[in-house]
Amino acid sequence: MNNLVGQEQKVASAINKLKSIYNISIGVTDLSQTLTIDEVTDIFIRINSQGVVLSQADFAMSKISADDFYGGNDTRKMIDYFYHFMRSPVDYDAIAANDTEFVESGGMQKIKWVVNETEDIYVPDYTDVLRVSFTHKFMRGKIADLVSLLSGRDFETRENLESIAEDSFHKLRQGVENFVNETNFKRYIMIVKSTGIIDTSLVRSQNVLNFGYILYLTLRDRGMNAALIEKLVRKWIVLSMLTGRYSSSPESAMDYDIKRFTEMNPEKFVATTEEGEMSDAFWNTVLVQRLDTSVSSSPYFLLFLMAQVKAGSRGFLSEQIDVSSLIQQCGDIHHIFPKRYLQKNGINNRRDYNQIANYVYTQSEINIKIKNDAPCVYMAKMKEQIANGELQYGGITDADDLKKNLAENCVPEEFMNMDSNDYKAFLEKRRILMAGFIRRFYESLG
Repeated sequence: MNNLVGQEQKVASAINKLKSIYNISIGVTDLSQTLTIDEVTDIFIRINSQGVVLSQADFAMSKISADDFYGGNDTRKMIDYFYHFMRSPVDYDAIAANDTEFVESGGMQKIKWVVNETEDIYVPDYTDVLRVSFTHKFMRGKIADLVSLLSGRDFETRENLESIAEDSFHKLRQGVENFVNETNFKRYIMIVKSTGIIDTSLVRSQNVLNFGYILYLTLRDRGMNAALIEKLVRKWIVLSMLTGRYSSSPESAMDYDIKRFTEMNPEKFVATTEEGEMSDAFWNTVLVQRLDTSVSSSPYFLLFLMAQVKAGSRGFLSEQIDVSSLIQQCGDIHHIFPKRYLQKNGINNRRDYNQIANYVYTQSEINIKIKNDAPCVYMAKMKEQIANGELQYGGITDADDLKKNLAENCVPEEFMNMDSNDYKAFLEKRRILMAGFIRRFYESLG
């Protein structure tokens, strides 16, 4: 009996605590109607700066969700569910069963395909979906402009008009439906893969992929030839990586680019950008200097690997296994001048021995056998392998095939006789070879 009384008291206490919610004061911030959308957005972000920091995209999503007249909340669900199902497809049945209204509206049918999608090269979150959908339909790159437009903002008269709000909600819905369209999404992924991006490790900028999709959808809406769209999107993705186009102030860069692509002939804009930013000086000097880094996630090393994928290059000293297979099957990134060998010979600075010009992809067993030998030592054994056919490193037994393999990896042939005294000269020569290889890769894109 005492236990029962004790349980009743706990239940009563819990109920009283729940009822006390009615007495909790919730802060309300009243904003003047004279404030601009930019000022309201700034206040929204500042107020929510504690804990999980909210962004302009979050403000835009709250604006979309609060709409009761133009299907805003339905659009919000399409965005939310799409990116959620890409990450947690197992939740589909439960969500579909609970949100019968969205199912009956036909919205769920438009995104259902993503439940079975296994591609992970481009996995957008709700901010990415919103950005791409907005930019390609409104030809603007700043999310703050979307909030203004959904509020009916006329940028010329500075008035808020209901007709503009209605039109903006409808255009955004069209943009979202274009984004989540299965055919559009899968064709774009094929274009991305055709640049040599075959694995998530090869691209670190989501904004590069976002603008690539913006460009694809924009050119498709203009009815451009599919082959030409592929060429321009492919080149622009690689160009953006080469120049770090969206690495700083991405919204401003996207705003500028989408306006140029719509105001100018797209081919002309790409050609003009190449002329201005990718001259001989860029390829022969700037890119070579940018390859002077020890950051393995550097976009320039990733571009080199993409170039190898496109060229079908084999792994270092491999007879058959190509770089593409090594990347996808977790092959080893090998130091051509082994790290411990360099350390033993006085090259102790991590920035020096971890130079990306000292990196190649190779098979694990080759990497293990090379151990800590100088290039002149392990390549002497490689020469013996060619002379007598007794395999030590990989399966290459032909001198011409060895030279070809070195060329595929941009390794100068003279490295076969080098030791630690030649390391600096080796890096300089290989950076030049890598830059030339990347240039030929870019020029082959169309």
